[in-house]
Amino acid sequence: MLAKDIMTREVTTVKPDLSMDELAKTFARHHISGAPVVDEKGKVTGVVSDGDILSKKGERVSSLMSKPLIFVTEDVPVEKIADLMMANKIKRVPVLSGEKLVGIVSRADIIRAIAMGKHIAMHTPMYDL
Repeated sequence: MLAKDIMTREVTTVKPDLSMDELAKTFARHHISGAPVVDEKGKVTGVVSDGDILSKKGERVSSLMSKPLIFVTEDVPVEKIADLMMANKIKRVPVLSGEKLVGIVSRADIIRAIAMGKHIAMHTPMYDL
């Protein structure tokens, strides 16, 4: 199973100049806990999460977001994505085709695939996700 098989394709993104208050409102409105940060040309420059809001100081997304960008392409196996998440202590990974954002894989997407009976050969214990 590959990233393209489980990724969420309609991704809520945020701009680097968005205020922390507006970021929190965006997360609440869309029922999400993180989002890719895109510049004015649509290039993904980072990811920001609820954990960043709680643990970092700053008034704009640009000062809160995680950098450097960790991403995958559509053809990366889900097992490798899980390993990447564990190794980097992250909960979501943008999926890019070239520089274009085409989706995002979160821990919830992986768990959903397992719950649907999809075969995923996990190298990482499930309780670590």
